[in-house]
Amino acid sequence: MSVRRLHNEQPASFAFSADNLAYARKVIARYPEGKQASAVIPLLMVGQSQEGWVSQPMIEAIAAMLDMAPIRVLEVATFYTQFQLAPVGAKAHIQVCGTTPCRLRGAETIIKICKSRLAEHPFELSADGDFSWEEVECLGACVNAPMVAVGSDTYEDLDETSFNALIDGFKAGNPPAPGPQNGRQFSAPAGGDTALTDPALYDGSVVGKYRAFAREELKPTEAAPPPAPVVAPAPAPVVAKPAEEPVEKVADEFKPALLTAARDGKADDLKLVWGVGPKLEELLHGLGVYHFDQVAAWSEMNLKWIDQHLGAFRGRAVRDKWIDQCKKLASGWRPSDKDGDKPV
Repeated sequence: MSVRRLHNEQPASFAFSADNLAYARKVIARYPEGKQASAVIPLLMVGQSQEGWVSQPMIEAIAAMLDMAPIRVLEVATFYTQFQLAPVGAKAHIQVCGTTPCRLRGAETIIKICKSRLAEHPFELSADGDFSWEEVECLGACVNAPMVAVGSDTYEDLDETSFNALIDGFKAGNPPAPGPQNGRQFSAPAGGDTALTDPALYDGSVVGKYRAFAREELKPTEAAPPPAPVVAPAPAPVVAKPAEEPVEKVADEFKPALLTAARDGKADDLKLVWGVGPKLEELLHGLGVYHFDQVAAWSEMNLKWIDQHLGAFRGRAVRDKWIDQCKKLASGWRPSDKDGDKPV
């Protein structure tokens, strides 16, 4: 978003009108003590509706009313593009929707008219000071594209003729009524109703008639032929499932030396072995494995025997090379050393 700054020419002062001051106090009263700053946007909006734009004296007056630092009010005014920071046309500031649907439906023509009739550039006052314009994003009635907004009113379904008429109306002090400018009702089909157009649908004359139609259609006109016999399809042939290859079993002769309890009642922290968590450590204790040097002394066949007894963790002991890991851990190495987190 581009940098937004206050206009270089500022009025000497600002004060709310009596009605707007009463409204501002009503808005402030909605908030509990100490939270009056929440009213900053409504007060800026009513101030802009009164003056047409937001000036520095207005910002300072609102800051004093809300017990805010003026810079905080300035931050809000410069952040939201709904606030005009420079004088706008006295009779109309026209916001032209430039989003894709409006572009496809003629917004380029609307912008060209603004440049030729009002001012060459956005936010620039017309020669008589009565008009200004800007391009904005989505005004929210895409089905009525192209459209513009003047204040809180929108003018839709515009073309070259109707937009020129809109400018002429504001210039003469007699703007057209807001809404579609091509005669259609709100967002109804531009060509009129095309469905449910029969008046009988709404006068009650056809209520219940569908029941009579249904009864007539259900009357048998002749004996229905007997239903054809249902022939059950032949069952699909059963294809034998190939037998799974048996998993090689390691004989008990390769069972390693295991312990009934940890030496001196203190087991090594087997979770330091890469891939071993609390559940697997508990399983290893149940098998009789408590110390790094036990695993370090195993043969590859000892490791495979243990691996086949790991249940859901089967394959991990061989894959993660527990023997090599435990040799390193048994020597005193720990993952916190500079060698890295993985033992091998």
